Amino acid sequence: MKPSIILNQYRKQIRAVVQAHHANNARVFGSVIRGEDSDTSDLDLLVDPTDQTSLMDIGAIRFELKQLLGIDVDVLTPNALPDACRLQVLRESVPV
Repeated sequence: MKPSIILNQYRKQIRAVVQAHHANNARVFGSVIRGEDSDTSDLDLLVDPTDQTSLMDIGAIRFELKQLLGIDVDVLTPNALPDACRLQVLRESVPV
């Protein structure tokens, strides 16, 4: 199933997982936003860390969402984005 379809079915649960691990403002970017996703695409998720967010939290978000959604999920923070594409990703990202 395409990640865009899965996203529409699990928005509330995705936000809950992100918040449970001390992060906020979950946003989607990449092929899902551009309407180019396929059954083999992953879900690219951008989250804003808080003062309490650890690297373990980011890993836990990725793991829990992969288990929940049944697809690969990439979880990044704005500072983890490569400089070359950071502004583009921040502009194109859409709230979950």
